[in-house]
Amino acid sequence: MKAQTIDVHIATGRVLCCTVFRSNGRKLLAKGHVISDEDIRVLESEGLDKIWVTELEEGEIGEDEAVCTVAGEMACGSFEIRLAAGGRANLMATENCCVLVDDDLLKQINCASSVVIATTPNFSLANAGQRIATVKSAPFAVARDQLDAVVSILKERGPILQARPIRNPVVAVLYTDLTAGDRARQLFETIMRQRLERHGVAANFALACVEDEPTVSRALQHLLRPRPTVILVASTTAPAGPEDAVGQAISRSGGQIERFLAPVEPGNLLLLAYKDDVPIVSAPGCFRSAKPNVVDLILPALLARYHLSGWEVACLGHGGLLG
Repeated sequence: MKAQTIDVHIATGRVLCCTVFRSNGRKLLAKGHVISDEDIRVLESEGLDKIWVTELEEGEIGEDEAVCTVAGEMACGSFEIRLAAGGRANLMATENCCVLVDDDLLKQINCASSVVIATTPNFSLANAGQRIATVKSAPFAVARDQLDAVVSILKERGPILQARPIRNPVVAVLYTDLTAGDRARQLFETIMRQRLERHGVAANFALACVEDEPTVSRALQHLLRPRPTVILVASTTAPAGPEDAVGQAISRSGGQIERFLAPVEPGNLLLLAYKDDVPIVSAPGCFRSAKPNVVDLILPALLARYHLSGWEVACLGHGGLLG
């Protein structure tokens, strides 16, 4: 990049090196602005005859082109790219979605280039119109070989980010108690509704039953018939693991335990299982309070029909201390 002071009347197509202000102190043109013929007329009307500009040299790419190129390669799913001032490209969700982030690849790109990327947290819920990532370049220009290297890595290992849409999820809830299922429903239904509303959904089906293995198994089989997006089990008892009544009932219903125990507080007694592609989540204490807990961390991904693995639950420990 070459910077120089030139006559205003020959500045068309050049890039401003610094912000230009009017005589009254108000901003006229921002740093990085590409000067047009109309801009020249405005600058001359302000009494400016010289201006400090930069010019791309051979082997360089302008900042706007660079960030848009990276933005177009780094993500997939329900998003659009909006160019912003100062060599930035913003990725905006076009519908409600769960943001999935490849943290290792993000770190590699951010360490190795003159283009950096910021994203919302992995598994976070994003509403339509929300910014989910920003790509920022070094001022004015990026070396073409550096940009090509970044694009090559993204094509080989990407995407860094997935905006996985949440479309018409069906949520089933099972309330269980050792003596009377309706007791669990009375205790947890209001908190459950509040939690689901935060995620833009509601319970489509709900049952309540006594917490013993045969009864819970029958209730789960009933809830599985319409193939919901997720089943949430709200129990008044703390689970002892896959061998307790709920865990045994899941196995009896044909479910496979994916993970017991999460490195998240509150919510470490999470039990996650799958019956075919339907996740079943037991997190009893998490339905006693509307405060953030492990259910809030994993629910966006499950609503987006993403198969959350036991390894990914284990990775929640960094940032898992919620309160």
